Amino acid sequence: MDAFTTEIGAEVYYRKSGWLAMAAMTGGKIKGSVDKPEGRAPSIYGKVGYDSQVTDDLRLRVTGSTYTTNKSLNNTLYSGDRGGSRYYLVLEEEGASTSSKFTSGRFNPGLRSEVTAVVVNPFVKYGGLELFANIEQASGKAANESTDRTWNQYAGEVLYRFLAGEKAYVGGRYNTVTGELAGSTDASIDRMQLAAGWFVTPNVLLKAEYVDQTYNDFPAEDLRNGGSFNGLMVESTIAF
Repeated sequence: MDAFTTEIGAEVYYRKSGWLAMAAMTGGKIKGSVDKPEGRAPSIYGKVGYDSQVTDDLRLRVTGSTYTTNKSLNNTLYSGDRGGSRYYLVLEEEGASTSSKFTSGRFNPGLRSEVTAVVVNPFVKYGGLELFANIEQASGKAANESTDRTWNQYAGEVLYRFLAGEKAYVGGRYNTVTGELAGSTDASIDRMQLAAGWFVTPNVLLKAEYVDQTYNDFPAEDLRNGGSFNGLMVESTIAF
C-alpha cells in the first residue's frame, strides 16, 4: 500500500533541538470542485518525531504520522495515481492499459469514503549502513459498506551506501500487508526486493532490482487469486 495524496490545504511546522511537529488540514480532495458538499469533510493529518545526529557516524530518527477523514466522495490516499507504480501491467487482464491500471503491483484497500491511517517510521544510520522500518495501520470503508475494515502493513529495509559521497548502494526490503477485503475476506500480500543503485549525478539515479511478490487468500473470482510475479527490473529516475 502506497499512501500518497496531493489535497489542497495548509500545514504548520515546528522544529527545535531535533524535535519536529506538523499539523495540517485540507479540503479532502485533490480537485477543487465544490459539488455535493453533503458528501465531503476535511482531512486532518499530522506528524511528530525526533531526529538527531548523535555522532559524526550515527543518526537516529523516529516519526509518527496520522491522517483521517470521516467523509469523502472518493478519497485517494491509497488509490490515487500521483505515486505511480513500479510494476506496470503486472497481473492484469489481457488488453489492460497503463492509464486504467496505473496501480499494478501495489494494493488499494478501497477505503474511499472514510479512512484513518497511522504510520510509525524508525530509522538508524551508522556510517553507510541504514536500517528503516514502516509500521502502518489503515481503517475505514467505502460508502456502500456498513462497517470499517482494517489493513496492516509492515516493512523492513537494510541499505548500505558506499563510494565517495555515497553515490552507490545495495540493499534489501521485505514488505507484507494483511487485512480484510470488501466482502469480509481476509487476504495478504508479501514482497521481497533486492536492489543496487548508482547516482550518476545528484539528480540522476540508475538502479536494478529483483522482486518477488505473492498474493495470498484472495477470492477465487479475483484475478490475484493464487497470483505471483518475480523478475529483474532496470530503471533510471531524474529529480528536478
